[in-house]
Amino acid sequence: MTVTATSVDESDQLEPPNAPASLAARLVRFVPALAAALCGVLLYVSFPPRTLWWLALPAFAGFGWVLRGRSWKAGLGLGYLFGLGFLLPLLVWTGVEVGPGPWLALVAIEAIFVALVGAGVAAVSRVPAWPLWAAAVWIAGEAARARVPFNGFPWGKVAFGQADGVFLPLAAVGGTPVLGFAVVLCGFGLYEVVRVAVEARRTRVVRRSAAVTALLSVAVPLAGAAAAPPLVSDKAENGYATVAVIQGNVPRSGLEFNAQRRAVLDYHARETLRLAADVKAGKVPKPDFVLWPENSSDVDPFANADAYAVIDRAAKAVGVPISVGGVVERHGKLYNEQILWDPKKGPTDTYDKRQIQPFGEYLPLRSLIGAINSDWTSMVRQDFSRGTKPGVFTMDHAKVGLVTCYEAAFDWAVRSEVTDGAQLISVPSNNATFDRSEMTYQQLAMSRVRAVEHSRTVTVPVTSGVSAIIMPDGKITQKTGMFVADHLVQKVPLRSSETPATRMGVLPEIALVLIAAGGLGWAIVAGVRGRRARGM
Repeated sequence: MTVTATSVDESDQLEPPNAPASLAARLVRFVPALAAALCGVLLYVSFPPRTLWWLALPAFAGFGWVLRGRSWKAGLGLGYLFGLGFLLPLLVWTGVEVGPGPWLALVAIEAIFVALVGAGVAAVSRVPAWPLWAAAVWIAGEAARARVPFNGFPWGKVAFGQADGVFLPLAAVGGTPVLGFAVVLCGFGLYEVVRVAVEARRTRVVRRSAAVTALLSVAVPLAGAAAAPPLVSDKAENGYATVAVIQGNVPRSGLEFNAQRRAVLDYHARETLRLAADVKAGKVPKPDFVLWPENSSDVDPFANADAYAVIDRAAKAVGVPISVGGVVERHGKLYNEQILWDPKKGPTDTYDKRQIQPFGEYLPLRSLIGAINSDWTSMVRQDFSRGTKPGVFTMDHAKVGLVTCYEAAFDWAVRSEVTDGAQLISVPSNNATFDRSEMTYQQLAMSRVRAVEHSRTVTVPVTSGVSAIIMPDGKITQKTGMFVADHLVQKVPLRSSETPATRMGVLPEIALVLIAAGGLGWAIVAGVRGRRARGM
């Protein structure tokens, strides 16, 4: 038998790997996944009610670090984790009254769009000027999410987290797509600046093209934001209007507020009578018109003489037109309707909400959902029908565009009112269902972005708060608390000129989607050529 001597070094090499070292190596593999989820959480923290808008930049910088150079399959998984980290806390309010099931289902579906974006960003990260293509891919994902399924769910657009940020004036340039694109591009560019600097320090070589791309990705969005403010003006073009916003409050929050429909109507009528008394006492100026929230009269005044009388009495007391939010049944169909109520003529015009909320105002896949949980179908017993025309009320000398609650999240719904002649926008809402959650602050931020996007005063009458008056530059001049009865009165500018965003409409979004498609096409072609070259 032959015995072979083994050196100490050789015997060490034959030893099994050290257990702690092996565990550490395995844990390192989870770092990208953990980082993706944490970057999603960081993006959530940048949203209202916090004013930490700038956290969106490191959130996307980290997302770029996680995705750059990875396969599209890895990008898919990492993108999904980023989406969960962002959307789970952002949309938790959707489960306030109905439990975690619908909330988790909504997030699981919406995060798929972010996963696809992650795959796209990973793919384009291998081509030159990748931050440009990657930011466009993100906006393409938002565009898709705003349209499907069930007519879309744009909640969580990056632009809606920027109401307090330096990029906000870009909303007037190209709407929410351009505003969101600038933020995402700057975030990816920030990562690229750090990456190029680290690489240059390690190799002592600066790749000029990469450095230029990195710097431009940060500088161009910031320069655009600095140049855009002249597009935003508070100057009156059609005189002024004194507007009153009524917040009547509700007997109690949650889904059961709707069971006390008459009480909600009485509360808003009572607050309007208080406004009339304040006007008579000289405490506040007499308004030119009054705005009530969505669902302020869930008792149909066209079918209920008592409800008609309550509203009519309030209108006569204040002596000016009121926009009343009602639930109206007509020809067997249910409508979420704004009613223009004249103190002398009564109801003279209506606007029916066009973008109705799935699972809130109508139930898609009703039979399937009923088979899963019959309690969910009982929450939406009858589906609302959609309106078909923009709603612009002539109230005194002002043209007021109505954008009812959920519609404020949709670019087209707001723009259509402005192009139809609105000099002021009102966003009547009902947030009582969502208690004291962040939902009302997220929606208020949307209205601030819309004010800048179209250079219009925006009023936000809400049943339970937060109601507000927003200037065309996005600044809130007055607001109420939550779950209090209150009224706001203010002289505001009326404007009729159109911003570039209003004039161009969907064109900037289409352009960014085409840029995303171009980047993905380039990445695919480059990948195919690379595989062919390696196979030769």
